[in-house]
Amino acid sequence: MLSKAQIKYIQSLQHKKYRQKSSQFMAEGDKIVPELLQEGVPVKEVYATSAWIAAHRALLDRTKDVNVTEVDENVLRQLSALTTPNQAIALLDIPGSAAIAPGSLKGTVSLALETIQDPGNLGTIIRIADWFGIRQIICTPDCVDAYNPKTIQATMGSIARVKILESDISTLIKEAGVPSYAATLHGRDITEFSKLEEGIILIGNESRGLSEAVISASTHKITIPRLGGAESLNAGVAAGIICGRLLI
Repeated sequence: MLSKAQIKYIQSLQHKKYRQKSSQFMAEGDKIVPELLQEGVPVKEVYATSAWIAAHRALLDRTKDVNVTEVDENVLRQLSALTTPNQAIALLDIPGSAAIAPGSLKGTVSLALETIQDPGNLGTIIRIADWFGIRQIICTPDCVDAYNPKTIQATMGSIARVKILESDISTLIKEAGVPSYAATLHGRDITEFSKLEEGIILIGNESRGLSEAVISASTHKITIPRLGGAESLNAGVAAGIICGRLLI
């Protein structure tokens, strides 16, 4: 049974200032919570229905250091950030921020995001990165919080495998020692590029795109060929198309 104070604390994690204050975030979902446990992410607490606990008993037995609390669906509704709650919610520590060491991006492909504002877009891009084997995403400080419940939900568990870093991108791409590819409306056709072995793919804000400072600092300006009349593409869609073309 959860106390009112515990319920209030978990509810507070829906807000960025309380996530930052406590250095914890919540993840909910019948698929996401088991995936986090399977990947060995250090889950602190799990709150779940008796049916969910019974269905995942073997997994929970393998992760004995996780505290599991049985709650009923009424309590889950109080804890949930979703309109239709799932059967399980997990509490996790937010990973500590780490500086990006010079040369650490060599031999890898990274995604860098400037001022992405929609949590669903960021979650989708994290999922795309996981699909294409990209292990790190660099976000500017003004991006939406990667640990927003809506972002976590949109990752569908990929947050367990993709590291989220924070940096000023203009400075980063000047010092990283790898090529950078800025997604713009007036760059070079992505179909003209060979498969990427290392580099940073740059995706900008949903409405404004990349800033001139980032575009100017990049080594390549790239464009998805447009065959119709649409003015632009959703940031997540653009990231998926670019990764699909440059990484396969």
